[in-house]
Amino acid sequence: MNVFSAMEIASSGLNAQRVRMNTIASNLANARTTQTAQGGPYQRLDPVFRAVPLSEKKSLSGSDEKSANATHLVEVAEIRSDPNPPQRVYDPNHPDADKEGFVNLPNVNVVEEMVNMITASRAYEAGVTLTQSLKGMARSALSIGA
Repeated sequence: MNVFSAMEIASSGLNAQRVRMNTIASNLANARTTQTAQGGPYQRLDPVFRAVPLSEKKSLSGSDEKSANATHLVEVAEIRSDPNPPQRVYDPNHPDADKEGFVNLPNVNVVEEMVNMITASRAYEAGVTLTQSLKGMARSALSIGA
């Protein structure tokens, strides 16, 4: 594997974690949204990642092809709605309360989302560190010949 393939792999991971953080931010921003354009409360979103062999993204030959089949990029396959039901909270003064005084709130657990944000942030930081290390290795390799 060459430095450019390693950078591409790190870049795909960074992109996936960026999408994850944006999705989490959307969930947190809508944690109390009781009415959406589709009707009903906001539904929590979750990105779904998939591993894509490097060989699918690049046309390689020889020994590079064997290592590319064993090496995978990260791709966001879809962003899906969480099928869990909304939270029912008793609040008879809320404008969206039903006859019994219950309000359907989004199925977003703020504590869980914050934990997800921390892990996504840590994964992103690890990817940035990897990218910086790869750049340093490439710089050092170029200075050997000089």
